Amino acid sequence: MKQSTITVSTTVNSEAKKVWEYYTKPTHIVNWNFADPSWHCPSAENDMKLGGTYKARMEAKDGSFGFDFEAVYSEISAGKSFTYEFGGRKATVLFNDLGNQTEVVVTFDAEQENSIELQKNGWQAILENFNTYTAHN
Repeated sequence: MKQSTITVSTTVNSEAKKVWEYYTKPTHIVNWNFADPSWHCPSAENDMKLGGTYKARMEAKDGSFGFDFEAVYSEISAGKSFTYEFGGRKATVLFNDLGNQTEVVVTFDAEQENSIELQKNGWQAILENFNTYTAHN
């Protein structure tokens, strides 16, 4: 059975260099990497090299639930794109330089537990948090 992929995107009103930095540096990741305001990302690590590991802790602010997201980089084109693998799935993030704006496109393998719509909405919400954070900092 072929695995479904999901694509989400946003256009950030910032130049590509800043967008790449805010998406990949742990000091920024902790400020936007959650889908809902009742959640947060208390810690993140990013060893951005082939075979390097990305780790982020996501938790409900009330402490009722949390999980660790961990991925390993399989492709990196600095400033332009990267692919990482997690739990038998993969995601690719593209940074399309539009001058004073940058389009961020995330394509990821769907998982089987939750509906495609729920997964798409969750990843899109995280991407919109990223857009808001980047545009205001």
